[in-house]
Amino acid sequence: MSSIVANGAPSFDPLRDQPLTNGFHEPTVEELERELPIVQDGQVPLGELVSRVVQGIYAELSELAETMPNMSDMARKRTLADWVVQTKKQVVKLYAVVKWARDAEVVQKAMNVTAFLMDQNRQFEDAIHGLKYARDGLDPARLRNHDLLTALDVLTTGSYRRLPSCIKKAVIPPTPLTDEEVAKTLADIEDAMRYRLRMAEIVPVEMSRYRIDSGRVHFTVPRLFDVSLCAKGAQSNDGWFMVDVEFLFTVGCDQSGMQEFPRRPSGPLRRHILDEGDARLAFYLPLPADQQPPPGVEIPPRPQLPEGFVDAPLVRLYNFLQMMSLSYQLEILWFQGERLRSLGWADYLTVGMTNNRQTLTVAYWIRKPASDAGRPQPQNRVRLPLLGGTLTISIVPVQPRAGSKSSRSPKNRVLAELQQRAKLDTARPSDEVESFKLQVKWQPEKGALGVVIPVEDTALPESELQVNPDDLDLEALLRKVITKHTEGILKFFKNQLQHGPMRNVFSDPGEVELISEDGSHALKTHLCADEMVIVTLDPRTGRLNLRDTGDLAAAGRGSRFALLTQTLNENPTMLIHFLVTLKFSTITESVEQKAKYLGLQSYRIRNFPREELQKLGPARGTLYIQLSRFPNHYLVLVITDEGFRYALISVKVLRDTVHANMIMEDLGWLEVRRIQGDEPGIFPQNAAMEADESSIGQRRKRASDDIGGRSDSVQHYSPRFNLDTRTLRELYAYCCARVAYTKVENQLKLRGIPYSHVSASGGSGLPEVAHTQSSLARSIPALCVQSSDILSGAPAAEAAMPNIRVIPLHWWCDEQAQVVTCVKLKYVQQPVGKRAGSSGVIRPSKRIIYDAREAIVSFLSEDVDKCVDEFLEEWARVSKMVVIAREVAQMSQQKHWRDVRLLSFDLQTVEFAYAADYTVSITCTDQLSPSGGSYDLRFARAAEDDAMGFDADERLRHNPHEAVEPFLRNVLRHGRLAVSLHRLVALLRDTLPIVTELEDIRHSAAEADVPVDVLPKAAGWFRVLYGDLRHALDFRLMTGARIAVLDGSHSLFAPHADAAAAAPASGKPNSKTGSSAGGADSDAGLLLQPIPDMKAIVLEAVKAAAEKGARGQVAPIDVGVICDASAVRLVARALYEGALQRLKQVGSVK
Repeated sequence: MSSIVANGAPSFDPLRDQPLTNGFHEPTVEELERELPIVQDGQVPLGELVSRVVQGIYAELSELAETMPNMSDMARKRTLADWVVQTKKQVVKLYAVVKWARDAEVVQKAMNVTAFLMDQNRQFEDAIHGLKYARDGLDPARLRNHDLLTALDVLTTGSYRRLPSCIKKAVIPPTPLTDEEVAKTLADIEDAMRYRLRMAEIVPVEMSRYRIDSGRVHFTVPRLFDVSLCAKGAQSNDGWFMVDVEFLFTVGCDQSGMQEFPRRPSGPLRRHILDEGDARLAFYLPLPADQQPPPGVEIPPRPQLPEGFVDAPLVRLYNFLQMMSLSYQLEILWFQGERLRSLGWADYLTVGMTNNRQTLTVAYWIRKPASDAGRPQPQNRVRLPLLGGTLTISIVPVQPRAGSKSSRSPKNRVLAELQQRAKLDTARPSDEVESFKLQVKWQPEKGALGVVIPVEDTALPESELQVNPDDLDLEALLRKVITKHTEGILKFFKNQLQHGPMRNVFSDPGEVELISEDGSHALKTHLCADEMVIVTLDPRTGRLNLRDTGDLAAAGRGSRFALLTQTLNENPTMLIHFLVTLKFSTITESVEQKAKYLGLQSYRIRNFPREELQKLGPARGTLYIQLSRFPNHYLVLVITDEGFRYALISVKVLRDTVHANMIMEDLGWLEVRRIQGDEPGIFPQNAAMEADESSIGQRRKRASDDIGGRSDSVQHYSPRFNLDTRTLRELYAYCCARVAYTKVENQLKLRGIPYSHVSASGGSGLPEVAHTQSSLARSIPALCVQSSDILSGAPAAEAAMPNIRVIPLHWWCDEQAQVVTCVKLKYVQQPVGKRAGSSGVIRPSKRIIYDAREAIVSFLSEDVDKCVDEFLEEWARVSKMVVIAREVAQMSQQKHWRDVRLLSFDLQTVEFAYAADYTVSITCTDQLSPSGGSYDLRFARAAEDDAMGFDADERLRHNPHEAVEPFLRNVLRHGRLAVSLHRLVALLRDTLPIVTELEDIRHSAAEADVPVDVLPKAAGWFRVLYGDLRHALDFRLMTGARIAVLDGSHSLFAPHADAAAAAPASGKPNSKTGSSAGGADSDAGLLLQPIPDMKAIVLEAVKAAAEKGARGQVAPIDVGVICDASAVRLVARALYEGALQRLKQVGSVK
């Protein structure tokens, strides 16, 4: 494509494929922007800013997460609120910056344009200044005069003869040497230096390792330096000059150290070292001609060698570079110390260097002076030094060996002497080798952390206290010293724990161990079970730290250990006291936790006076576990240095004291090994515990035992403070049993009842209580009392065998404690009736269990404090029932009462038929009352048919004796029970015809609508009261089973009564009816009226009864009839009807 020409110039550029303007290329805006300088002065990348803000927020959050758990709740909230406000401000600022960053590109372009304009302005100003300088410089310039002589020489000879030769040398370059010439020259120089070193030059033995290469000689001194020298000439008086030097060391701990401290110096430092080395090499040489001072300047004269001395420049160089290398290493160690301070050691580490820069002193574990000078300090508080120790590194001369004036080895000393004789003959070198080294001294401060460490525990071998040039690391050297110091301090504390005043607490193997964790030492102290506390010493701060392991290493202990650590570091000598306190508090917490796990109520402190607490002996701590069923009794765990001691105490609260103080009424020590079954029984088998006659009923002595003794089995830790849940449960159960036994024993003592201890295995065999067993039940003895003692004065005492066992139950569980009293009967009375069962064991009530096969009655009492009273009450009831059942069972044989039979017997109630189907049920109540107790009688009719031939309707009627029950119950309360029972049965049988006939009379009167009332007056006295309430017939039982039917208005005991009539009536009625008979007769005489024509009615009734076939004797009297029981039905009915008819006739009854 041909270019277009506009105004004589092409308008298109084929190379750039762009149009031309006025024949020139016009750059685009993008090209112009690329030409602008990039200015980033004061600019920060937005990504870096956001990253820093986010990282800062994250770091603050991490710090809060570590520090806030140790704060209180209020402090945590305040800290978190402050952090949120501060962070919000930062985020808002960042948000504003991000908004501003939208215009960053425009601002950058403006800054670039501004920089471009400023650069153009500077160029214009520089051009102006250049033009002005040229004007000022050329203004005084003048053209020199023409050199005519030189011009003539050149024109005539073609050359010049008056110019200096240096101009020619400077202008015309010399001919360069060839490679062969260069190699030959270097070889000659090397040969000259080799000859000189071997034949004339004194080379220190320490620099005897050298090599010659590339025209230089390289001297290597291991672990110090490597220097290369070159000779100034081949002559013997030509000196040496340094070419290069390298210090042979390696900076440890951090790879960046080699960059900060290069082995091969550079820049001004290298120039300084080379100049100083050259000056020492040319110390005795004259100044070269080109270094002569300017005119008028006088320099001091050069030092001259004394006579007989030969210059030894290499010796001076060795001494100089040796000192430089050691100083360089010391400076590196000083720098590392300062860097440690900047990395968090500043408050606890000081680093100092002497003015001559040859001694470095590092002091660690710095403490600030106490700021509480105004507060009173405890008298026993030890004044602690303000530092833990010092580490000193200094450049010192190497001391001569023993028996020699030189510090060299014998071999090097011989080599040096041979070299000197061979090269100098009798002359002496101008300088001697001065050997130096870095010496490390460690001095632990006496009394640091209140501990005086033995010298042998602070001794480190010399090989450990050395600066290794191959690994320059001050921190490693410092940590090595601190580790040894820490080990010595912890060893001191370990020795104090095991052999000091607290040796009884921590003397067992494994209680205190010195362990190593991650290269640092720690003191592991066993507290109890798997609980341990680790005592460490912070190598940076020198502060003691406590941390625990085990189940109790929970969140609840963090703040506690932090407070303990803070208090401990104020006075580290209290560590032993703190560990002892922590051990026993942990033991207490562990036991308290187990008690809570078992649901037991425990207290660490009870309100006992000091003199009461002395009864428990010396103790590190106590835990009072209250017996839930016996609130005034406590199981006390006494924590001593040797282990646990267990006591059972009973307390009494003094209500009249201000603080309701408690006193210990009783205290007994427990033997846990016997309780756990390690020995045959719980109680000591000694004279005080044997159940002989002299000790029965006496207070038994309780012997103490070392329950915390060590086990024979080998364990890593001593088990003396290991109290498992099972043992605590058994101890608690045993205490409940002991209290229950004590309460029973006290009741027996109050009644003067002797007792002894026997095996309780018999009582546990009862089927009803077989499920209520404990692992301790076999080892807990029972109480044995004699029936003649406990049942003295009780009814039916002869029914029990001599030995009676008393066994408390349910002391091992949460149920109400009970006491079972087992009595074996002398004879077996089998239960009968519905409750008899088929197994031979019945439980008629909640508190009675009867084994008919063994004739054993077990009495259960739910009130331990009243168990003896309840037993006696139940025994009185049961024994009477047994006697009644036995007598009833024998009546049919002894009394020939064939229809008397036992229907039901269950120790609580006896039911029997006393005649035909007439039954009575007897129950005892209130047996311990002063009146001797009472009986409940319930009369009924048997369901089966009998020999008397009653039909179904008759059987459904009630027993007529039921109305007489209030009078009959008193019959059993007079005299011996067996005799009273026989009297009762006889009375029931004798009065049965009367009550049956009166029941028929009542029913017939009710059917005929005749107003007649039948009521009992006493056990053998019944009355038929007619409707007018003024006339009555009395039926009285007399001796010999005779029955008197009399006019109710006449009394057998009235003063006007006939002696003949009164005599037969004075015995039986009085004995069977009680003392109320006389009073009732008096009332009858006052209220009732005689029945009209009673004598005629009696005669007619006797005659009518005889006509109906009445049997037995019938004797009429003036006011009634006396007849046998067999004739009473006919006589009574005839007499009743006759009197009724007569009363109707006179109008008394309608």
